Order: sequence, then C-alpha cells, then structure tokens
Amino acid sequence: MKIVLLPSQIQEIKDNLLDEKDIHLFVKRDDLLHAEISGNKIRKLKYNLLQAKNDGHHTLLTFGGAYSNHIYAVAAAGEIYGFKTIGVIRGEPYHNLNPTLSFARSKGMHLHYISRTDYKKKYTLETIDELKNMFGEFYMIPEGGTNPLALKGCTEIIDEIDIPFDFITS
Repeated sequence: MKIVLLPSQIQEIKDNLLDEKDIHLFVKRDDLLHAEISGNKIRKLKYNLLQAKNDGHHTLLTFGGAYSNHIYAVAAAGEIYGFKTIGVIRGEPYHNLNPTLSFARSKGMHLHYISRTDYKKKYTLETIDELKNMFGEFYMIPEGGTNPLALKGCTEIIDEIDIPFDFITS
C-alpha cells in the first residue's frame, strides 16, 4: 500500500499592514491535499494506515463524536485503502444521521454508539476487550488520530517548506 502525499502548496497572504511591517506571511494549504481526508488528517493517518496494513489488519476502529472530522476522515481512508471501519460514537444513536455520520456510513463505516459515561472509559482494557469480542481484531486509532505515528506524519510538513522562515504556528 502506498500513500502518496504531494506537498501541499504554500500561499502567501498579502495585506497592506503586513507590507508596512515588512512581514511575509505564508499559509501551508493542507486543506487542499484531499477532498475527503481534510487538513492534517491524511498526515495523521498515513503511518497508522501503513502500520495497520503491515500488521495484517483489515479493520480500523476509532472513536469520536457525532460531528467528528476524524470519524469522517477514517471512513474515507478506509474505503480508499481497503479497510473495514468501525466508528465508536459518543452518545445516543441518531435516527436521522447528521452529515458527518451519514458520510461515514456511506463509506461503509459501522457506527457503534456508547454512552457518554462508557465513552470516558474507552481506552480501558475492559472496553477494548469488549469491542474485540463484538468486532474481532482491529487496528485502533485513538480519538482525533493523535499518537506517535500521527506526529511522524505531521513532522513531514516542515520538510516540504522550501522558503526561509522564522516562525511556524498552527
């Protein structure tokens, strides 16, 4: 499996005040990397997807709220890269799905709802074992997708900047 990320473009922001202060302001446009795996999500998922594939997993499981960009991105990535996906959703089931959950389901994601109380215990061995009993083996991506593999993907942003800079912010 190959995950290709073209460097995102760098866009200069022009403004009279910036010109007066001799400030050059640029924005790295990761929002243009992918239509469905938006912003830094593709970077956060890149090495997680590779690790899941290398470990022989066929299913990704992750956590999020009903309006989670991460749930949306994992659902899209699962469809694109050939993984089944399970989204453990905080709160009660929605009978009329919002756009985020509707999209996730349209990409094949199984939505599993848990109470807000149980959601607070999502990383306990008891909860993980219960999820494995329900769904079988899976590769778990934490809520929001943030883990050491995600950070590795995000650090690649710096290598793509080919202009001198003094400060970086997000």
